[in-house]
Amino acid sequence: MTAVVRAHGRPRSFVALSVVLAVMLVAARPCAFALDPKLDVSRYTHKAWTVREGFLGGAVNAIAQTSDGYLRLGTEFGLLRFDGVRAVPWQPPVGQYLPPSNIHSLLAARDGTLWIAARTGLASWKGGKLTEYPELSGQFVFALLEDHDGTVWAGSAAVPPPGKLCAIHNGSVNCSGEDGSLGVGVSDLYEDDKGNLWAATTGGLWRWRPGTAQFYPLPGEPSGLPSVSEDHDGTILISTHNGVGRLVNRKIMPYLLPGTPSQFNAQRLLRDHDGGLWIGTLDHGIVHVHDGRMDVFGPSSGFSGGAVHAFFEDREGNIWVATTNGLDRFREFAVATYSMNEGLLNSSVMSTLADKDGDVWFGTSGGLNKWSNGQIKMFASRNVAGAPSGKPAGKIDGNAPYPLLQDSRGRIWIMTLREFGYIENNRFTTASAVPSRVVLFAAEDNARNLWIANQLLGLFRLSPQGETQQIPWAGGERHFRPKLSRHR
Repeated sequence: MTAVVRAHGRPRSFVALSVVLAVMLVAARPCAFALDPKLDVSRYTHKAWTVREGFLGGAVNAIAQTSDGYLRLGTEFGLLRFDGVRAVPWQPPVGQYLPPSNIHSLLAARDGTLWIAARTGLASWKGGKLTEYPELSGQFVFALLEDHDGTVWAGSAAVPPPGKLCAIHNGSVNCSGEDGSLGVGVSDLYEDDKGNLWAATTGGLWRWRPGTAQFYPLPGEPSGLPSVSEDHDGTILISTHNGVGRLVNRKIMPYLLPGTPSQFNAQRLLRDHDGGLWIGTLDHGIVHVHDGRMDVFGPSSGFSGGAVHAFFEDREGNIWVATTNGLDRFREFAVATYSMNEGLLNSSVMSTLADKDGDVWFGTSGGLNKWSNGQIKMFASRNVAGAPSGKPAGKIDGNAPYPLLQDSRGRIWIMTLREFGYIENNRFTTASAVPSRVVLFAAEDNARNLWIANQLLGLFRLSPQGETQQIPWAGGERHFRPKLSRHR
């Protein structure tokens, strides 16, 4: 005999119910080394390491993950190795030197080489040897990328111009841009799913390879450091001072985000492995576009704050964000949580029930919800005036409904403050022979009898044949006096 237990009209433990529900939901999900694209960013577990709390002592500009699993952080004070707890400064062997000053970009290549781009040049580290590249000496190297052929591309800027775009392969370095075509220089590099190489500059966007290079201007854009990414349909995206642009018919047009977001200055873009688009802003935190909707994670949510300098997705699917004020990490909760933001009618969940189809029913103080295929749906609710509303299951009192159990016929038995009955084929039927108030529990035995415990009136047995038997509680004048009636 199975039962869902309540005591004095309230659950015995909200915490226990929440933990059991969350563990059950997590166990039902397949394992994956990526973030669930259905979730808002606020539902990922978030950790921030901030400068004001003593982390690093300066801004993080770049992130990479080397073959040993450690993160490498490029900061305004040098290169650090980070294990998720401590950040340790990295120094090359005696007699070898990193380019001095601010490290702005990092790349862990497939052959194990760590590429280190700084304000004054480029270096690579492999096999205990640090190599510098005089072709980029004195250049502010902003962007690094390894393409599908293993060529490493480095984009730089210079004031006064020109900036450069250099291809490094098998020890040879070939640079372009000395003719001033790149303007001040390259701020970001991206290789799309078709193998096209894109370079963002302060004046617009270059499709650099394959074939003849093609430039797409971005008029009216103030001097900045745009970033490049790709939409789910292959459209190229570029960050702008008033949001995101998309390349359509050789023109950069505004990229319309879901909802009606306020204007923001986009700095960096990342399309994660599950298709979510992460937009780092100048001063509004992170804009997250996923599964046809958008949400924002800002300083009020615990974000480290300041401008977003870089995104990075590690091999475990965690998203890392380098900012002016520190470092942020987003990953899935070990235990999923749900609130009104995800569609619950009220955050006060009074009871839960998992049915045989894998769906989960929530009885809240605001109405009845059902979790199905990762989405929370409203099943019955009450408006502010107290009248029933939004009831696809027929006439059900939405005031604090409690799902009690699913019987062998698949019916979901529900108790509210006014009604007791079941949901079947998306319709609610009242069992008028059983009073609804102060029901303690419900259970079904092997003979398919349904047993309902009423705190005041005793035990009720509902037989498969439609008979209702009341068994009052023993004590005082309440003794065993069965009463039979038909139930609906």
